[in-house]
Amino acid sequence: MTIQFRPDETYRDDYTYANSPACIARAPFPFPDDEYMYSMNLEPHVSVGDGAFRAVFDIDEHYISECRDRAITLEKDPGMHYVSAPHMMEAQWDLLELIMESYAKDYPEYFALERDGTRWHWTNKLLGIDDTFTFGDPATLPYEPMEYITRQAQGDWVLQEERDGTLYWGAGIATQRADYSLRFNLGMAWHEYHGPVPLVKETGMLDRALKFLLRLRNGHPVRRLNWSLTVNPRLDVSAESLPDWAPDRTTVTAENAGEKVYLRIELQPLHRLPRSNAIVFPIRTYLLSLQDIASNPAWARRMHRVLKSLNQELVDYKGFTRYRDAAVEWLSQYDDGK
Repeated sequence: MTIQFRPDETYRDDYTYANSPACIARAPFPFPDDEYMYSMNLEPHVSVGDGAFRAVFDIDEHYISECRDRAITLEKDPGMHYVSAPHMMEAQWDLLELIMESYAKDYPEYFALERDGTRWHWTNKLLGIDDTFTFGDPATLPYEPMEYITRQAQGDWVLQEERDGTLYWGAGIATQRADYSLRFNLGMAWHEYHGPVPLVKETGMLDRALKFLLRLRNGHPVRRLNWSLTVNPRLDVSAESLPDWAPDRTTVTAENAGEKVYLRIELQPLHRLPRSNAIVFPIRTYLLSLQDIASNPAWARRMHRVLKSLNQELVDYKGFTRYRDAAVEWLSQYDDGK
């Protein structure tokens, strides 16, 4: 499998990020129906087709540029975008092993893992990394295990520990998070960090989802899709960087929404880890402009209907109240009403 990478594109300032037609076509479009409401929408994370569901952890043409943008964000604000409780070290090694094994298996032309007992040799040709280290000894890596491997991965990653019948945020790296604070969420329990989500508590969905995840077994991952909208192809839209990106929301009009507004898709493949019993919660982000969406008429028609009918509480929670009408008006040209 050969990927044509775009190593020099940017996700800030001049925003040179762009999708090829092939990258648009392989994206996991999140709307199965013309109306949307929060649901568990969990399914077994098995390999399907040649798109985003083919590999255990998907990479695409934006891999190199996303890793570079992550490094910029981490260096700009040290301690803000990667946090871990001290007792999560075993889970960190679990995660490092899972990502290395998965990348080497699914993308052998780009990654390789060789093991001789606890002495491991990791090669990442895309980022020019060739490291030998001792598994279980963090002193043999330049960063903690989780930060080391997720600097080489697309998407954000959260480790959740199970105790007292619920799940707690124990560690995370988040340079692509959508309007929340990683440091604020660290240590929160399941119902606490999902508290702001409208309508899910009343329907009992939070309790059902927690019960399901507590039964998640190692080797039987599941996945779900989530989504939001954002202005410009900016990855870092965290609560801490709000002054940098919030003003962009005032620039959207019905005329420029096609190029300014992006559908932010989150593919979330959840895995139970073997030693620590933690659950890893990846948040793999895909950015498609409304113009990208319009290259598929069926997607454009459906997205118009979803946004037009979306519950106002969800619009407010997802943060696009100010430009929802502009996006709906722009998409309306692709909806024939049939």
